[in-house]
Amino acid sequence: MSNQIPRASLRTTLTYRVHPRFSLGIEYNPRANDVGLLANVVAITESKNRPAIIFGTSSDRIGTPSGRSIYATISKDVSELLRLPIAPYVGVAYSTYEHRFLPLAGLTINWRDNLSSLVIFDGVKVHPTLSYTLGGRHVFTFLLAQGKNPGVSYSFSF
Repeated sequence: MSNQIPRASLRTTLTYRVHPRFSLGIEYNPRANDVGLLANVVAITESKNRPAIIFGTSSDRIGTPSGRSIYATISKDVSELLRLPIAPYVGVAYSTYEHRFLPLAGLTINWRDNLSSLVIFDGVKVHPTLSYTLGGRHVFTFLLAQGKNPGVSYSFSF
């Protein structure tokens, strides 16, 4: 594919949960020779009446050849309220590649215990995904970067 996005076509992550609200890891994108730090902190946990607030870092938005993203999001599972298996989020990210802030948004749809979709808006484009979780530690994800370029991701958490 001539328009394929190298960094989005194949991705592997390894994360370690240091604390129930803090994880660290590395991300490897072999087609772009890109390795970077992953960090995720749940600053405020979600409750029945309160959304979660999360801070973290990952690779920069899909479509950039390099760089890191530092982000903050607010998310809330609204499945009980709406009787639909969904959890939206909104936030902001700073792109070290573009040196600017970008709005974030997304929607998780939990089809079954081990099958979910995440539709991601990274501030520029929309990227739908479909993930299968195996044994709670292995996650296999198919994504359509920018809604058209296929990619896969494998994540292992311990």
